[in-house]
Amino acid sequence: MLPLQSFSSYIHQHSLFNHDQKILLAVSGGKDSVLMAHLFNAAGISFGIAHCNFGLRSSESQRDEDFVRQLAVQMDKPFHFVCFETKTYAAANHISTQMAARELRYHWFEELRITHGYDRIAVAHHQDDAVETILLNLVRGTGIAGLHGILPVRGFLIRPLLFLSRKAIDELILNHNIDFVEDSSNLSNTYARNKIRLDIIPRLRELNPKLEHTFEQNIRRFTETELVLQQTVSKLRVDIFEEGPYGLSLSLEKVNILHPKRLLLFELLKPYAFIETVVEELLDSLNKQSGTSFYSGTHRMTIDRNCLIITAVPPAAIPADHLVHPEDDSVILEASVITVSYTGSLTFDNNPQKAFVDASKLIFPLVIRHWLDGDKFMPLGMNKYKKLSDFFIDQKIPLPQKELVPILVNGNGEIIWIVGLRQDNRYKVTATTKKVVIFEQKFN
Repeated sequence: MLPLQSFSSYIHQHSLFNHDQKILLAVSGGKDSVLMAHLFNAAGISFGIAHCNFGLRSSESQRDEDFVRQLAVQMDKPFHFVCFETKTYAAANHISTQMAARELRYHWFEELRITHGYDRIAVAHHQDDAVETILLNLVRGTGIAGLHGILPVRGFLIRPLLFLSRKAIDELILNHNIDFVEDSSNLSNTYARNKIRLDIIPRLRELNPKLEHTFEQNIRRFTETELVLQQTVSKLRVDIFEEGPYGLSLSLEKVNILHPKRLLLFELLKPYAFIETVVEELLDSLNKQSGTSFYSGTHRMTIDRNCLIITAVPPAAIPADHLVHPEDDSVILEASVITVSYTGSLTFDNNPQKAFVDASKLIFPLVIRHWLDGDKFMPLGMNKYKKLSDFFIDQKIPLPQKELVPILVNGNGEIIWIVGLRQDNRYKVTATTKKVVIFEQKFN
């Protein structure tokens, strides 16, 4: 039988919804979301089914839509569907295809919720998804918030399958002979999340066969720890921040007595998008002369005698980030184009407008962004790190110009190439390289 008791207990334990409420289920046609629909149906809960056709997998996309439509008919439930021009939306908004699909579907789900009177939107994330999210956050760098993974409820969005592992879902699908469709892109380890799912987690499970259970306990601990931390930070924010004539002000005297200083300052500055490396550079610079500034994607922070002043930076002054995916052959920037090509040849040249990179070391999606305080890399030909700010000084690049230099960043946060200037030594082509990615900057 389907685990209806565990399903109901999980819903009640986390107050996901009341039994008399109407829920919108996001159903792709894969195992997870199809099982979720069967659980809701067997439990007698009122629900409708929503399906997005992103038009990214040709006949597979249409197959998925037809399958989910038929599932709704079999269950006699309302069926909502939409076809998106995903790639067009991604290009127009300078975001990745994955991010475009995410934005499009969640905006549409919210429209359906309001228009058709649904009380909650249910998505079929499970325990393995939570584990993958934590590991991905650890690889990319995260605070405590990134360690609790995926939460059961966030606003109107609920995740009622977090009590199940992928193995348990597979067994339920098999034992109950439940039909589903397979997304072929899930079998590729090109993307960072798939690489963790297919390559990393199986190795971790060899060390700990009860990996999901351990992570479930850790998630609870991290969530409770984050709650305590945020209570502390909220009290500190009232004490340490003041509204000044030029922006938000922090007393340096109070900053200096924080303990632990790095953690608390990072959490205090997080709403203004300052990353941890910037906080570290700030702490190293507290005794320097006034006027030293640090930047996030949205704000500027300046040391001004006995305080720090935080001001918003107009979005138009900040170059937009761009994502690079395995299928991309070019990325259009504000003043140039980065082309992407692949070769099996190990030949390369010293043209600074080109970067020759070992393809096996890339974790997609890559990011092309602007310089941030705290950035460091290992210049080609060197075996030690250099601060990017020092590198720009050596290259005699003026302050206004350095904020416009594109930076190619790997999925793990490491810099691959200071576009047009210097490649990182960690990603160079070696005798063991089997496939080379050539990035080239071309001006419009």
